[in-house]
Amino acid sequence: MGYYVKSVVAIIESNYEKFTTVEKNIADFFIHNDKKQDFSGKKLANKLFVSEASLSRFAQKCGFRGYREFIYQYSENFVEKQEDMADNVSQVLSTYQELLNKTYSLVDENQLKRVINYLIDSEKVFVCGKGSSGLAASEMELRFMRIGVDIDSITDSDQMKMRAVFQNEKNLVFGVSISGETEEVLYFLKEAHKKNANTVLITSQIRDSYGEFCSEVILVPSLRHLNHGNVISPQFPISIMVDILYSHFVQRDKNNRAKMHGDTIRALSYGFEKEDEN
Repeated sequence: MGYYVKSVVAIIESNYEKFTTVEKNIADFFIHNDKKQDFSGKKLANKLFVSEASLSRFAQKCGFRGYREFIYQYSENFVEKQEDMADNVSQVLSTYQELLNKTYSLVDENQLKRVINYLIDSEKVFVCGKGSSGLAASEMELRFMRIGVDIDSITDSDQMKMRAVFQNEKNLVFGVSISGETEEVLYFLKEAHKKNANTVLITSQIRDSYGEFCSEVILVPSLRHLNHGNVISPQFPISIMVDILYSHFVQRDKNNRAKMHGDTIRALSYGFEKEDEN
């Protein structure tokens, strides 16, 4: 894992909606900064026209004890960006690499273990999302269905409302919303929580309110602040996390899951073989 570094920028982005206007100004500086410079509190406060106390509050909202601890971590992992990317291929690949680094920074191994336990203990799993998040939900259904998980993806708003009524403590519900604001997805999670189902939100934002109805909130990188985020599929950050969950789940019962996957592949290919014979 030496190729990846913990990115403080990913932590800033995931907390972005919690910041005041002044703190967003500070956040924007650290998100978009591309060169080494004097990051001392006094120097930066003057540069950004903010108080040193604002820098301290900003650092604490990011989960650090203070600005000194924050800037130490930021400086340790800071990689000066290259300006000589010659073509679109380099730009796109660089953006993907940045997203991989940010995913590594946000992954919580203990949280993954808890979510995998939910998957193992649940009799029925639902995963819901709209738009590109809905496509990711459908892909998640296909992946986990092939290794024996009883899972349904829901991408229709009315279906989310109706299915929410029939949840219970034996179910697990994944909600996928990069913005963390998709009303139908949040409604499904809230109603499922009321019925004592385990609920997991996959999003790029941290909000205190999620704790009221989510068993776990899995953070993925946001495309919002990337220089070339507009050319990257919105599904990509979700797909990475689904792959990580899939890998952890398979590892818990490797032989049995591999057999199930092989059986489903053979079952799918069987129909084509019969058609060929005809």
